[in-house]
Amino acid sequence: MFDHLQIPYRQERALVGLADVGLSAAKRLGWPRTSTAADASPRRILLLRLERVGDLVMVLDAIAMVRALAPDATIDLVVGSWNRALAGLIRGVQVETLDVPWMAREGAGLSWTQLVQRARAWRREAYDLAINFEPDIRSNLLMALSGARRRAGFVSGGGGAVLTDAIAPDPHAHIAENAKALVARAFERTAAPMAQGRVSSKLQIPEDARRRAAELVATPKHGSPLVGIQPAAGRRIKEWDPLRFAEVGAALARARDASVVLIGSTGDKPVVDAVRAAWPSDVPLMEVPADIDLVLLTAVLERLTLFITGDTGPMHLAAAVDTPVLAIFGPSLPTRYAPLSARSRIVRIDIACSPCNLMRQPPSRCLGRVPDCLAGISSDVVLRAALEMLDAS
Repeated sequence: MFDHLQIPYRQERALVGLADVGLSAAKRLGWPRTSTAADASPRRILLLRLERVGDLVMVLDAIAMVRALAPDATIDLVVGSWNRALAGLIRGVQVETLDVPWMAREGAGLSWTQLVQRARAWRREAYDLAINFEPDIRSNLLMALSGARRRAGFVSGGGGAVLTDAIAPDPHAHIAENAKALVARAFERTAAPMAQGRVSSKLQIPEDARRRAAELVATPKHGSPLVGIQPAAGRRIKEWDPLRFAEVGAALARARDASVVLIGSTGDKPVVDAVRAAWPSDVPLMEVPADIDLVLLTAVLERLTLFITGDTGPMHLAAAVDTPVLAIFGPSLPTRYAPLSARSRIVRIDIACSPCNLMRQPPSRCLGRVPDCLAGISSDVVLRAALEMLDAS
């Protein structure tokens, strides 16, 4: 039942499927209004990307496609407040923030009453086209309330009935490729020829941020490598053992005279503390302040010779500024979430249950510990890959 939904959790799938039945009935009664005629050159465009840091980075190329296909349009990009500074680095868009409760952390986010009010306020902008990059029935509903003449989005998370241009994302393709396919559908173009030329949207870091990053993380003497490690991943299910991060970092310092930088936010403190506690006293360790903003963090990542982390937002940030990335993957699907850089490498193991991609509701056997798909990755394997990447650079 509800075969159009790509939701792995049974109860959630059933609820969204039933909601879709109701929305289909509403559509037959004429809500929301529908325009199927494509506007060759939309003048006002609304883009929604309400999720986390990595989610925004993975659609940078798709946003650049929108700008290329509508060079004279006004493009409003709506993101979570946590991504405000990062979105400000994207050329050719105006940024607005909207904190939805299913993405905001620690119970924050606007109420549904406030969300509906904000979405209805978008009607004043008279959008010709709106595109929602999040496959979610809730944000599709907000987009429907915007009054945009045409609304493009994914059906896989529900809400397809309120879209005028709907596609089912390829579950085996990268998030970035599905986003570009959605833009191509919205503009009635073929995505393949555009992908061949790969519209580039590398982040443009302000020089002031680069200067501040150089003050935080100095260039090592004698050409020694500068290696960053970020052990925390936001969800424990995606985190490799922090003690192994310490082992690999210290080994690189000894084997390659690397200067190692420990990176983590305020919320990452327990994991960062575990790395620090396991760090050898005779090996220097630099640390980046936990409260730095995303723009400054991106500038720090740009300075690195190599960045070692899990499936994290900073992984995508580092790839966006062309820093070599060594990513340690467990339950995450590499085909969907790999860093978008030819200078990246993924370390993972093949076991029967991985990758399960069940990060929001992990299997009970994986709770409270490092899951088998990550526990089976040894320090030696990661160290060997890191050394090979340093030699290649």
